[in-house]
Amino acid sequence: MIRKLANGQYRLYSRKVDPKTGKRRNLGTFDSRAAAEKHEREVQYFKRH
Repeated sequence: MIRKLANGQYRLYSRKVDPKTGKRRNLGTFDSRAAAEKHEREVQYFKRH
């Protein structure tokens, strides 16, 4: 899940809610949406292999 921040950056959050905190885990902050989407693909690949 990618959200745009107030400062114009994009943050990647985990798809599932963290049971310990009740919020989504921050998986990184990026300057462009394309960079965030690229990192999300890398995360999903890592999770499956």
